[in-house]
Amino acid sequence: MTEERPERPAEVDGTAHLFSALGKQIKVLRENASMSQRELGVAAHCGEDLISAMERGVRTPQPDFLVRADELLAAGGVLKAAIDDVREAQKKARTRHPEWYRDYAKLEAEAVELHYYSNQAVPGLLQTEEYARAVFSQRRPLLNEETVEKRVTDRLSRQQIFERWPSPTFSFILEEAILQRPIGGRSVHEGQLRLLLRLGRLRTVELQVMPTDRDEHPTMDGPFTLLTSKERRQVAYVEVQGYPRLITDTEEVRLITDRYGILRTQALRPRESVTLIEKMLGER
Repeated sequence: MTEERPERPAEVDGTAHLFSALGKQIKVLRENASMSQRELGVAAHCGEDLISAMERGVRTPQPDFLVRADELLAAGGVLKAAIDDVREAQKKARTRHPEWYRDYAKLEAEAVELHYYSNQAVPGLLQTEEYARAVFSQRRPLLNEETVEKRVTDRLSRQQIFERWPSPTFSFILEEAILQRPIGGRSVHEGQLRLLLRLGRLRTVELQVMPTDRDEHPTMDGPFTLLTSKERRQVAYVEVQGYPRLITDTEEVRLITDRYGILRTQALRPRESVTLIEKMLGER
């Protein structure tokens, strides 16, 4: 999912400022409580990287987190008081994506099943902040810095879907070449592999790698996404050279679903895929 249409001026609103200010408050309260990001993450039932992202203002603190953090950090209601503002900002966020992308973004945010096949880059939902920034910084024609940062923030905000419960069904098939391409340099690449490893170990996520040495392949037409909406309707999304297409025709969706099923049988199993990433990181 590239979200890389021809450039338009970045939208400016108070949402980013709200999350930045709230993140700074969380950091100050955490440090005053003599807690590390990891300790707060464990106590609040979330990851250390999520705490870091919230403190930097690139991830939205969810209302249930604000309730828990307010108590854990003895904030005296300061964080709870921000809940209504956060909810209002989230409503605005649903329309911050480019017009051409909004139908898909709404479907993704509410989907009960999401299945991704990617052959060029790590899917947006699985990208680290540094990897996403490298992707947008390297795009041609070049984007200005303000737009790059907005795109990164918007992309990371989509990852809140992993925090939903009950969780949607997630599956990802990544070509092995994606794991070998060091987008952003060695450090960024290692961080991205570590995030894939962590997400691949989640019981809500099935991550599979398609080996490069396979001599059969059911689809050479590029990446695609399959989503099942909350109304249990399945659609497909494809994007070629920045031109998106949301596919709702039943027969077209069936054909793409068939290809995805074959891909899953040809790719490494989830446990084998995790082992491969561990080997790439030198952990095996």
